[in-house]
Amino acid sequence: MQRVSRTRSRRARPCPGRPAALLSLLLLVTLPGLAACRDSPEPPVPIRIATGSPTAVYHAFGRSLADILNRELPNVHASVVVTAASAENVRLVGSGEAELGFTQADVLPAAPAAHPSVVAVARVYDDLLHLVTTAGGPIRTLTDLRGRRVSVGAPGSGTEITASRLLEVARLGGDGVRRERLGLDDSVAALRAGTIDAFFFSGGLPVTAVKQLADDSATRIIDLGEWTEPLRDSNPEVYVSRDIPRSVYGTDPVTTVANPNFLIVRGDLPEPLVREVTRLLMERRQELAAAHPAAGRMSPRSAIATAPLPLHPGAVDWYRAAKP
Repeated sequence: MQRVSRTRSRRARPCPGRPAALLSLLLLVTLPGLAACRDSPEPPVPIRIATGSPTAVYHAFGRSLADILNRELPNVHASVVVTAASAENVRLVGSGEAELGFTQADVLPAAPAAHPSVVAVARVYDDLLHLVTTAGGPIRTLTDLRGRRVSVGAPGSGTEITASRLLEVARLGGDGVRRERLGLDDSVAALRAGTIDAFFFSGGLPVTAVKQLADDSATRIIDLGEWTEPLRDSNPEVYVSRDIPRSVYGTDPVTTVANPNFLIVRGDLPEPLVREVTRLLMERRQELAAAHPAAGRMSPRSAIATAPLPLHPGAVDWYRAAKP
């Protein structure tokens, strides 16, 4: 996993009579040509986007968003950070080590209250929980996992949180399964090698690594539809049922557990900057969808449903003008 480090930039000499830090950030968005005095140019504003595995949706979405921000916002330098995904992304944004990030909704109640600076830009799409195994193996239902070797996701991932809650509901917690804590790519490699019997992964359709696995070998995705309501009993208004049709992976169609994904942002970023990020997120949906189809499912109307997180005031400003 790539290490995240704070961006260090030399301190620019402020223009006389102006509060340097906030004013320069505002000018970068509103008046790019006046962003700094001639004798002391401001360094680019870093926008670090916390994503996930290189073969999962967060990374593809984040990389495309970074390209758009770099192309269309002067004096902004956007970059993508590979992480374990949701829980780590919330921590990075909350601690100021990233400016933007993606997270599942069910991670948020477990996030430390010490991060009040984490707010939302948009609800972007729904994550679907995949339980993946070999087509010729003995696992056909969730309860068949008892005693098996199962990857529940990487430490710090939303997958681990969702899968662990599901196993508890199914009375497979504790020693019910032999848990491995592997990321997506390592999970796929371990299933291929036979060192695990199944793995969980939560992501938007299609998950590239799962698609590659299904194309290369006989693969089964387990139906989890019956477990949505039990999960909702202990986690109201988070989980819903969604279908994975045969057309996605070429496997038998199933119903599974899904929960919303949010694009989150540091609460102290200037409103004009976040307004522009929100505008580009919504107006460049077709370009984002070319990077991954899940991004094309956004709309201004659905994007504002970010409870329990509030929207950043800059995002609110854009949505009000757009009148979704």
